Amino acid sequence: MSKLDTLQAALEAALGARVKTMARHLGEITITVTAADYLSAAQTLRDHEALRFEQLIDLCGVDYSGYKDQAWEGPRYGVVSHLLSVSKNWRVRLKVFCPDDELPSVASLNDVWSSCNWFEREAFDLFGIIFEGHLDLRRILTDYGFIGHPFRKDFPTTGHVEMRYDPEKKRVIYQPVTIEPREITPRIIREDNYGVKH
Repeated sequence: MSKLDTLQAALEAALGARVKTMARHLGEITITVTAADYLSAAQTLRDHEALRFEQLIDLCGVDYSGYKDQAWEGPRYGVVSHLLSVSKNWRVRLKVFCPDDELPSVASLNDVWSSCNWFEREAFDLFGIIFEGHLDLRRILTDYGFIGHPFRKDFPTTGHVEMRYDPEKKRVIYQPVTIEPREITPRIIREDNYGVKH
């Protein structure tokens, strides 16, 4: 039995019906749980003797609209966490979808792994995902008073507001974007024998 088989069996035994889907790809396991099971699954992943995922090494938000350049069926926003077990020397990816596209939210894992504090703030700032129970959920990368969430796929590339220094007022001012929207199609160079070795 391979190490990945051992991990899969341990995940299935410990999490049981809380695992909505489990996928193995490129030597990695990704498990998806529902938002209702997210916090309890995370606690089990950390505390279960057969798993012992002591560290959350990454957490990010995902906007699945237009995923892989095709129509997406299902909730628009998700949260993906990468977990590491130092004692067992294995990793797993934990995925959850936010049930409401209008107000995406899931439980905070900050009480399970304190390392996710800033990661959850980043996902809130860039995607607008609310982490229920997070004690300091505020923007971390965008400016004070920033409107919108810039990693959402429907956020305009130019943004809504620009800032510049006004020499007359001797301060930075905010104003609506002055960039004209335009479609840029890159020039394509075609060669008859491109990529063919002679």
